[in-house]
Amino acid sequence: MLRSGVRALILLDIEGTTTPISFVTETLFPYARARLEAFLAREERGGEAAGFLAEMDRDSKSPALKELQGRIWIDGYASGDLVGAVFDDVPRAFAAWHADGRRIGIYSSGSVLAQKCLFRYSSAGDLTRFIAAYFDTAVGPKQDPASYTRIAGAAGADPGSILFVSDVVRELDAARTAGMRTVLSQRPGNPPQPAHSHRIIQTFDEI
Repeated sequence: MLRSGVRALILLDIEGTTTPISFVTETLFPYARARLEAFLAREERGGEAAGFLAEMDRDSKSPALKELQGRIWIDGYASGDLVGAVFDDVPRAFAAWHADGRRIGIYSSGSVLAQKCLFRYSSAGDLTRFIAAYFDTAVGPKQDPASYTRIAGAAGADPGSILFVSDVVRELDAARTAGMRTVLSQRPGNPPQPAHSHRIIQTFDEI
C-alpha cells in the first residue's frame, strides 16, 4: 500500500531502482564507450574524444558527458541494439499507480534524453505513457537537498506529498532533508548501504 499522503508524485531513481545496475555498467556504458570516437568524428569533434573517455573512466556526472552518452544510446535503442532493462514489477506498478491517479517522475544522473529512451524502448514495451516528469542533474546534484526542493517546485507540490525511491542512502537523506518521504530500493546486485532509518523495499509491490 502507498503511504498515506503520497498523492502528488512518486519520484524514482533508475539505476538499482527501476533497472538493474548491471544493465547500466555492463551494457549501456560499454556501448557508448565503444562508439564514442566514431560518433564524435562524424560531428567533427574527434579532438574531444580523449577528454570524454577520461570522464567515463572516473564515472563523471558531467552534463556534457551524460548528454553525449544519451545521444549515442538513442541510436542503439532505435536500431534495436539496445533494449531498456526494467525489473518485472515495474510495468505492473506503473500501471497501478497511474490508474490510481498518482503521477510518476524520474530523477537520474543520466540525461533526460537517456531516461526517455530507456523507458520508451524497455523490455516491457513503451512505459513513457505512465511518466509525467523527468529530471536530471540540471536541477542539481542528487545528494543536495536543494535539488529536491527544485523538483517539488517544478511539480507544483508540497515535498511531503512526494515519495522518493532510490538505492543510495545519501540521496534519500537529501530528499528527506528537503521534506520528501523516502524508501530505499534493495534490488539484486545493489551495493550495501551505510546505516540508515529509511524504509526498505525489494519490489515496487511493497510500496
